[in-house]
Amino acid sequence: MFSPAEQELERGWPGRIVGDEVIQLAAQTLQAYFTGGGNAREHARYRLDEVVLRAPVLHPPAIRIFDNEGDFAFANPAAVHGPYDPVVLPEGVEAIEGRLRLAAVMSAGLEIGGFTLLNEWQAPQLRGAKARDFAISLGPVVVTPDELETAGDWDPLVALVAQNTRLYPGDILAAGGEPLGRFGAGDVVEVGFDPIGTLRSSVVARP
Repeated sequence: MFSPAEQELERGWPGRIVGDEVIQLAAQTLQAYFTGGGNAREHARYRLDEVVLRAPVLHPPAIRIFDNEGDFAFANPAAVHGPYDPVVLPEGVEAIEGRLRLAAVMSAGLEIGGFTLLNEWQAPQLRGAKARDFAISLGPVVVTPDELETAGDWDPLVALVAQNTRLYPGDILAAGGEPLGRFGAGDVVEVGFDPIGTLRSSVVARP
């Protein structure tokens, strides 16, 4: 998802990156693109350095984050931040912790449409689920499964999640986990790897 740098758009447009250009696709959201089978007409072309990359899925139907035991917990879809959005410290919190995870974006049916990065922010000073309820950074782009050879076997995770329920395009499944450290106001966190790119977040104090 992207938007031209000079335009203020709520969620941006789906696009395909080719070299140093972004090609706008005829779909309202990435979910709509996947629902349509991953096919959409091409529209305008923009230089990559003239656009702003947005959260690949701004309002996921659901976010499930797996732990090291093979089980998962739900995260807050309303807490999604884009790849360059600032993360505001929760009220009464001086520092937060980050954990980088690989995230699968579901396509139609039980297929994975692609992979992106997810930074799961945590505030250990807060109790219970609220410690993870305030922010999730997602992005910067979604790469197709064949572009990410190191993704591993996600079939068991998809099969577990699909038991007794339905998966929707845009659902997020996140796994793995690399602790990133502790960060306070003024810190900038840059993490990532090729071919997905860099997920950049600035931590800011609450106004």
